[in-house]
Amino acid sequence: MTATEKRPAFESPAALAVPVAGPPTMRRPVSTTVGSALVLLRVLAGVVWLVTLSLQWDDVFTLAFDEAGVALTGDAFAATSQAVYLFVAILIGVVLLIDLALGVLVFLGLNWPRIVVMTISTFSISASFVTWWVGDQEITLQTTFLTIALDILVMLALSSRSARAYARRPRPARGRRAR
Repeated sequence: MTATEKRPAFESPAALAVPVAGPPTMRRPVSTTVGSALVLLRVLAGVVWLVTLSLQWDDVFTLAFDEAGVALTGDAFAATSQAVYLFVAILIGVVLLIDLALGVLVFLGLNWPRIVVMTISTFSISASFVTWWVGDQEITLQTTFLTIALDILVMLALSSRSARAYARRPRPARGRRAR
């Protein structure tokens, strides 16, 4: 295929599963670098979201309990609020650390993190669509627009042929000495 030919809109899964015969010394393509940078931007967006949640936690927590019809006051409110916030912050922190590690592994050229990142992006995009479809969430700049945009760009970058070839290239065996 020459550079001027268009890529077909549909390719057979069998053709996509064929091992890539790229050279082991293949240089890291721009699509892999951009894809891993976008994953890091997604982590940064998550950190900003967590900081924003921290600053507005009392309002968010109060609203959630008011909507649930549960009335907490005084020490019970403070203790419950602190425990729930700690749980949420640790959970989101762990997810962000895993995402950060996956971004670094994608940059290093491993295939399984590339697949995992694309799968996470697919679920994230799908979840945003479903919540919009049922009417629970509007897609705005303040809510999910940035994360959807980053997920779509991650999918485009990491599903490119060059990123696939780099991640699936043969690697020389480690620990063997040249004779």
